[in-house]
Amino acid sequence: MSDAFDNRLRPVVEFLPGAVFITGAAMLYAAPSTFFPILPGLAQVTALVFAGLGGWRLWQGWRVCRYQGYLRRLPRYVLNADQVPVSWHKLFLGRGFRWDQRHTQRLVESRHPQAQRYLQPGKLYQAARRTEIRLERSPLLSWLPRLTRRDSGWNPLRPLPPVGGAPALHGVGTEEETDIWMDIGERVGHKLVLGTTRVGKTRLLEILVTQDIRRGDVVICFDPKGDIDLLRRMHAEARRAGRLDQFHIFHLGFPDISERYNPVGDFARITEVASRIATQLPSEGNSAAFREFAWRFTNVVARALVGLGRRPDYHTIARYVTNIEPLLTDYFHLWLDKEAPADWKQAVQRIEGNLNEKILPMALRGREFHAIALTRYAKENHLFDPVADGLRSAFEYDKTYFDKLTASLLPLLEKLTSGRIGALLSPDYKDGSDRRPILDWMRVIREQGIVYVGLDALTDAEVAGAVGNSMFADLTSIAGQLYKHGDTQGLPMLDGHTSVKKTIHADEFNELIGNEFIPLLNKAGGAGFQVTAYTQTASDIEAGIGDRAKAGQITGNLNTLIMLRVKNEITARTLTDQLPKARVYTKLAASQVTDNNDPGTSTDFTTRNEDRLTETEMDMLTPADLVQLPKGQAFALLEGGQLYKLRLPLPGSDPLLPKDMEAIRRERLAFYGMEHG
Repeated sequence: MSDAFDNRLRPVVEFLPGAVFITGAAMLYAAPSTFFPILPGLAQVTALVFAGLGGWRLWQGWRVCRYQGYLRRLPRYVLNADQVPVSWHKLFLGRGFRWDQRHTQRLVESRHPQAQRYLQPGKLYQAARRTEIRLERSPLLSWLPRLTRRDSGWNPLRPLPPVGGAPALHGVGTEEETDIWMDIGERVGHKLVLGTTRVGKTRLLEILVTQDIRRGDVVICFDPKGDIDLLRRMHAEARRAGRLDQFHIFHLGFPDISERYNPVGDFARITEVASRIATQLPSEGNSAAFREFAWRFTNVVARALVGLGRRPDYHTIARYVTNIEPLLTDYFHLWLDKEAPADWKQAVQRIEGNLNEKILPMALRGREFHAIALTRYAKENHLFDPVADGLRSAFEYDKTYFDKLTASLLPLLEKLTSGRIGALLSPDYKDGSDRRPILDWMRVIREQGIVYVGLDALTDAEVAGAVGNSMFADLTSIAGQLYKHGDTQGLPMLDGHTSVKKTIHADEFNELIGNEFIPLLNKAGGAGFQVTAYTQTASDIEAGIGDRAKAGQITGNLNTLIMLRVKNEITARTLTDQLPKARVYTKLAASQVTDNNDPGTSTDFTTRNEDRLTETEMDMLTPADLVQLPKGQAFALLEGGQLYKLRLPLPGSDPLLPKDMEAIRRERLAFYGMEHG
């Protein structure tokens, strides 16, 4: 029981006996005959023993000093870009240690009131900070604050790193610190990274993306904010790995260098087109009925376009939502040419010539007579086609009623088809003057590409969400094809399943998820997809998907959990509720005095002092611990619930990092073969 305490939060008493032993060893070695005149050789042996004992005691004292120092300030941890370790079988996460009962015990001890003097900076440190504030505007002594603020090892008064939190959370195990790796095979179970803003999520993303790029995986990074630093990092790593020709940029904030992308152009089932658009519409309360109508109408348009041999896109769908007559006319002509008698055109002309605007139903007044004649001819001749019937049904809706039903659909489509964004999301496949490539996920996977997706959500969150969700739905559809056929389907002599890993990093995950994303998590592992999702709180997922049960499905499929500093107790309990209890020892000082009433003895009273150790069961971590995490630090549940404490390296130098966005722009335009202007 006495070994339950490290007992290192105390004055360092080891240095005194260590110094005495070393002094005695020096004296015995310098003058052996003075102490052992008969056996001087024994003096040298004794000096050696004293030196060993002294060294041992000094080393013990140094360990105590080092431990106390780590509770206040951690050693600096920086990795240059080319120093990030990469393995084919393991994934590097940072430096840290496996957390167990001992560290919970040390953390409890560090929070004892008597231990606070070992955790707080000394009086000289506090005086230096006060002096800096007073002298920073002094014309004569302004050099002194610059000197005391300098972050250098020779400066004992340098400020603590601006990371906040409680350094003791990592200091209790820093002496055991080593590189932390997780098995690469665990990534197919997907990973969830939680942390509030500006605490290191993007830095962790950079470390993981760096390894994925160098390992040769297919890497797809979704960045709703459009972080330029992350784009620069991926560009530099693609260059370092010799994969710059495989690097693709899709960025709604910089359409001039972005590859074009048709979010509804590729699908396994035609109904996916309508689902990708209708998913973005509100579904609460009465809005659900309007959403279902929008889905049905969009599906009719998409089926007609595919039937005509045209690829659906936002622009064409928006065009025919507001004016369905041209699409109806084109489809009916194609259909009737195949199914109707040879003289159907003459019959339609006769019906058209007999139409009278005044006797038409209200819903058809103002419509083109030719379109009306086509629908009447098909009805009178009992011709049926499901797509044609859907077009007829939409055509015959009252215009006012139809506008109400599509009131939420039209504004969304207008946002997705306006300006330069519209040209980006509805690419003209026949326009040879536009040299920007068209992003195709299957081609990216086959060439083992790297894709950065910047959605510019700060400018227009609705457009960003619609495009991001459509991309996830597209990838889910691709995963289904890969699961069945591999990535070589359709290529000669190459049919078969693929072993290439497809790694998806989804920052601000809650802005991207939709119903289509759930199958990507729980079924796409067999297709080689491995997802790392980054968000701020556990509630963000429920808010993003709009359903608690579905949010539970998503989190239940994210098997590895990494949690940085959070500000929400519910989020913190996502980790702490999965941990076992720990047996912790507490020390209670007891003092007792007993009077002696026997006049026949010389003893007036007796005293008793003792330290009592009690064992209690408590949480291995509490939500408060996760709230106090410094920036760049995290707890991780890896490989079946093993708890690790991590800290991330600060970024070092990188000569390949582009200077700014303009440097990337010039390079991408040159890559596309476009003149820089």
